[in-house]
Amino acid sequence: MSAHVRLLDVFKGQPRAVWITAFAAVIAFMGIGLVDPIMLSIAEALDAGPEQVTLLFSSYLAVQVVAMLVTGAFSARFGAKRTVLTGLGLIVLATLACALAGTIEQLVALRAVWGLGNAFFIATALSVIVGAASGGQQAAILLYEAALGIGLSTGPLLGALLGNLSWRGPFAGTAVLMAIALVLSVQLPKDGPRAQRAPVRLLDPLRALKHRALLRTSIGSAFYTAAFFVVLAWSPFVLEFGAIAVGLVFFGWGVCVAVAGVTLAPRAAARFGEVGATVLAVLAYAVLLGVMAIGSKPVVVVAVILSGIASGLLNTLFTGAAMSASSAPRPVASAGYNFCRWLGGAVAATLVGHVAEWLGFTQAPFAVAAVLCLIAAGLLLAGLRRDQRSVPAEAAVVGEEL
Repeated sequence: MSAHVRLLDVFKGQPRAVWITAFAAVIAFMGIGLVDPIMLSIAEALDAGPEQVTLLFSSYLAVQVVAMLVTGAFSARFGAKRTVLTGLGLIVLATLACALAGTIEQLVALRAVWGLGNAFFIATALSVIVGAASGGQQAAILLYEAALGIGLSTGPLLGALLGNLSWRGPFAGTAVLMAIALVLSVQLPKDGPRAQRAPVRLLDPLRALKHRALLRTSIGSAFYTAAFFVVLAWSPFVLEFGAIAVGLVFFGWGVCVAVAGVTLAPRAAARFGEVGATVLAVLAYAVLLGVMAIGSKPVVVVAVILSGIASGLLNTLFTGAAMSASSAPRPVASAGYNFCRWLGGAVAATLVGHVAEWLGFTQAPFAVAAVLCLIAAGLLLAGLRRDQRSVPAEAAVVGEEL
């Protein structure tokens, strides 16, 4: 990813299909942080403990992870438009049902259906934007990450505003917004004949991970995403703020994600190289997590907001690296990469409450997440050194042939 793609070029002259998909992506990503401000309210209203409430993240992500493996085959068989509409339709039904749930078990199950819809939509949306956007793959990825950042920032804010009235409000509001996205997505261009679409087998996303660079990028992203969801799922329990306060904290965090992902990531990649910039960003994230592990509540608030800068960089850099790491078709590479990426988040969201209990320290999950980031940095550095060693060897072979 280079810095020569101007920000204006990312948004200028894009086809209607790109804007429709990007809008739907904003709403879909809003769902990730939507429950943050209302987690304490849900726990109180449904008489649930922290380890039960964090299952709202893990059930959502776990189903999404498994479903990522079939999105490529589904899209190849039925087309990108039908896949997007199927995903959005499931999200509308799930969010509406969440607003009517009566127990934490029902809510967790419905979040799983929500995750299924998101899996069909997210992986397909990336390939649609990359395939249709003007300005090439770099501009498309920046546009996608802008949608991610806007969704992550506005999700907690919407959750806070509606959740201040009732914990059911954010779910009902999301159902309305997703219904609008569904109606707009009906206007997406029709898919070409099935014969023109490359056949994709069910396990192709896993086969794509045999490529070393893609596998290394995907595993590194999994460790980072685990740390990402520790911040997202556990911070409300550490801060113990009301819905509005938590929503404002994560709104600031989300703004940092959006700005860093669109404006800073290309410059960092141009200055340090894509892998080098990723290593620096993940190390910065580890430092901030270390601060969260030992800091007071005001310090944790500042660290959470600043961590959005590192997250914005990492989201864009990891996605760009994954999309260019192998020769696999974009939907296949995207599905394999997202499988690993969200698997890290699902595991973290499931275990985060137990980690605090096992280690007997409320902020212990942040320390564990910092270690995961250090592992990710080590993995990327090892791959970078291996690539650097292979370049002279390949050059020597070429010289001998000449």
